[in-house]
Amino acid sequence: MTEATHQRLMAIKQSFRFVMDGTTSRLMASKGATYKINWGVPFHELRKMAQDYGKDYDLAVELWKEDIRECKILATLIMPPERMSTDLVDVWMEQPLSQEMAEMLAFNLYQYLSFAPALAYRWMAAEDVSRQICAYHILARLFMRGQEPNERGADEYLDQVDAALHHDHLGVRRAASASLQKFSLLGEEYAKRVTPWLQSI
Repeated sequence: MTEATHQRLMAIKQSFRFVMDGTTSRLMASKGATYKINWGVPFHELRKMAQDYGKDYDLAVELWKEDIRECKILATLIMPPERMSTDLVDVWMEQPLSQEMAEMLAFNLYQYLSFAPALAYRWMAAEDVSRQICAYHILARLFMRGQEPNERGADEYLDQVDAALHHDHLGVRRAASASLQKFSLLGEEYAKRVTPWLQSI
């Protein structure tokens, strides 16, 4: 880590004290969100901080190494998508992730990767809950942007989403449901294929 990156990292960590929200932090902890440190900083504040720092690969890598909620969210916001390799994705997914962090990764970063579709289709079938949550949120965003799967891809997606809608984990069910709703908006034929599922949600 360069001295400049180290100084920026230290400044960021110190700045959380000024925008911390203890009530939010305690509420998240009571709902099972476990981090070594959680300042409870609202997402809109983190997004403003990210805009101030801009895209910064080295800083994002160092932020992600910290077991601090706010550092990790900032990492997802300032990592340049074009610099995010498949190997780095694997590194970032090695550690246990909260539902919130899986969603942040999908919304803030993974949906913009050039290999996002391949990632999502691989993770749909993963046993790991975090990967499944990421997968369906990535697909929801891709469907929102009008990216249509080919026939084989649509069949594979519907097979997997059927199982996900009955998953034990609420986060997986919600992510699958969100993606299914966006899938239905791709066109009339897509909507017809998923009507039975949508009626049961």
